[in-house]
Amino acid sequence: MKASLIFLAIDLIGTFIFAMSGAAVGIRRHFDIFGIFALAAATGIGGGIIRDLCIGATPPPGLTDPFYMLMILLAVVASICFRKTINRLELPALYLDAIGLGFFAAFGANKTYLLTGNLLLAILMGCVSGVGGGCIRDILSGSTPHIFSREIYATAAIAGACIELLGSTGIISPIYSTWIAIVVCSTMRILALHFRINLPRVRASSS
Repeated sequence: MKASLIFLAIDLIGTFIFAMSGAAVGIRRHFDIFGIFALAAATGIGGGIIRDLCIGATPPPGLTDPFYMLMILLAVVASICFRKTINRLELPALYLDAIGLGFFAAFGANKTYLLTGNLLLAILMGCVSGVGGGCIRDILSGSTPHIFSREIYATAAIAGACIELLGSTGIISPIYSTWIAIVVCSTMRILALHFRINLPRVRASSS
């Protein structure tokens, strides 16, 4: 399979997983079907659209390629069919988000570097790809975005983007860099959730 097809598959898988996390939040918040779909779509393609607008890759494929909409529809249907399981799980959206984070961080960094050749921008856009959809989901559902208040999140996306760029620049084999990036990023996020690992916080002075 050509590299471009592999990365397309990675982006579509990430879209499906992130869309499921958005749909899961919509179900738990008792949204109607349109609300669930809208939240799933915003989560699934939101970060990618922000990235593509920033790097000039317009119009964003998330808005023009029917495969992305198909992934969102499948995610919504799957989430509704398994809503009882989703409602029983304590943190379904967060763990789905952790897996999607790895896929999007790797894909975003790779796409940005291929289009611009700029390492710093590729790292930033890898992070934006990973956290953007989740931030939009949290804002639309009335929650504080995890990137500002929860366990390691953006840090994991940056780590995944950096590992992916090791392959994109030829330092390590690009055959392995993408999958290593996905595993490392997702594992960092899942471990942070499980063990409640946080970056240091600054507390307001009581005086």
